[in-house]
Amino acid sequence: MPRDCTDYRDIFLNDRPMMDARAPIEFAHGAFPGVVNLPLMNDIERQKIGTCYKQHGQRAAIELGHQLVSGEVKAERIQAWADFAREHPDGYLYCFRGGLRSQITQQWLKSEAGIDYPRVGGGYKAMRNFLINTLEHAVTECDFVLLGGMTGTGKTEVLVQLRNGLDLEGHANHRGSSFGKRATGQPSNIDFENRLAIDILKKRDTGIEQFVLEDESRVVGSCALPLSLYQGMQQYPMVWLEDSFEDRVARILRDYVVDLSAEFSTVHGGEGFALFSERLLASLNNVRKRLGGERHARLMVLMEDALNEQGRSGAVELHRGWIEGLLREYYDPMYVFQREKKGGRIEFAGEREAVLEYLRERVSQRV
Repeated sequence: MPRDCTDYRDIFLNDRPMMDARAPIEFAHGAFPGVVNLPLMNDIERQKIGTCYKQHGQRAAIELGHQLVSGEVKAERIQAWADFAREHPDGYLYCFRGGLRSQITQQWLKSEAGIDYPRVGGGYKAMRNFLINTLEHAVTECDFVLLGGMTGTGKTEVLVQLRNGLDLEGHANHRGSSFGKRATGQPSNIDFENRLAIDILKKRDTGIEQFVLEDESRVVGSCALPLSLYQGMQQYPMVWLEDSFEDRVARILRDYVVDLSAEFSTVHGGEGFALFSERLLASLNNVRKRLGGERHARLMVLMEDALNEQGRSGAVELHRGWIEGLLREYYDPMYVFQREKKGGRIEFAGEREAVLEYLRERVSQRV
């Protein structure tokens, strides 16, 4: 049999192909980018074997496993593993701890398909711990600066132009506000942390030791930032991005109406616009208490009229009404307060090109 691999750094730096032999429920709880779930046992089989193990011990559980995964079921799973192994000869397989399940998968691949395929030593748990440590070491060893700014200034657009930018919202697949849900769902919190850790690992491997990230709350949609990173963000220096009110309205119109509507149509086809409309209305309802009854009702009428017109003719200009109202009456006062509160940490403020130039110079001065 080929030797187990424990070079987790190489695995993640080079995006080594991997097949995960854990049950689907385990995979959904947390996995790594690009990994394919080809389980030894499905969720029901895993549950039965777990119950057998508790009641009758390991030997009985193994015997039951061989009964449940046999015949055509076994042949189909081995075929899927073999197809993966042949397509990805430089890859690995793993289970939770690099134990019995990955051993059996490896043995069956050899005996039934004639393929020697290496495992990841320590399995999912060891790789997960490696990425947790990667995050913690970065928080301890690296410099961080926050990018702040009013809603709609295009902070993400700045971040993605920086070699040392960490796009938290991109990793969370969420735009970060009450209106931030995408047409596609968010990753699990573990998946979010794994994506962020791999991003940091790859950037540090190129020599980057200072990172720029957006000034976020503890949660980005349903994804929570690692506690140590969030605690650090309460003290990191800040750069403030500025833009005109008109440009901010135009950017929000593009991102949250035009692009999001198109995204829903791409994902959901003919039902896309109806689902987009429901999402937008629900987002406004999410801030109803903070808006107050009268203001919420007024903005809701503007949004409903805009959606009706968009659905009828495709025109989106009416959306400017609720966007302008929401900025002036809700988001801007909140961000003005935040800027005053964090004013002592703001070391530079300016529009996009000036902020980009400052952040790039800031890195070069620390090299």
